[in-house]
Amino acid sequence: MKPAHRRLSALAVSLGLVLAPAASQGEAQITTLAPATSGALDFRIVIPPVMRVLENSHPPQLTSGADGSLGGQQRLVVLSNMKRGFCVTLRLRSPDVEQWQVRADPEPGVTLQPAGQAYRLCSDRPGRYTMVLQHQFGAPAHAPGAAQVWPVQTDITAI
Repeated sequence: MKPAHRRLSALAVSLGLVLAPAASQGEAQITTLAPATSGALDFRIVIPPVMRVLENSHPPQLTSGADGSLGGQQRLVVLSNMKRGFCVTLRLRSPDVEQWQVRADPEPGVTLQPAGQAYRLCSDRPGRYTMVLQHQFGAPAHAPGAAQVWPVQTDITAI
């Protein structure tokens, strides 16, 4: 290799070594001079209020007891995520029945109370509730032994 060529190669290598840090420095300076960025995420999960009657089963007609009284069992399953709970109002929709009484199997968190000519079944917290209600009616005076359709209307409201 000629000495001039050798010098030119050495100069090129030296110049490359000198300029390489300068190029990367400039790049680093551009990066470090950029404004600092930060970000925050704010997630909010909204659960819609739900109140559903999953089951409301009862016989289509009242059954007659040995003493002539009428009765029937109602099964009510309610699912609610309402913070304050719900109430179910049971009312007679037929004036043909008298002496109505309702008994409920114990269900934690549920109360049953008479409310005038109706009954109120309430819970003060969310959850899934299965209530078995025993309805008893006095014997109808005008048509003893006649078949009677289910006379109870069920309404549900949020508290």
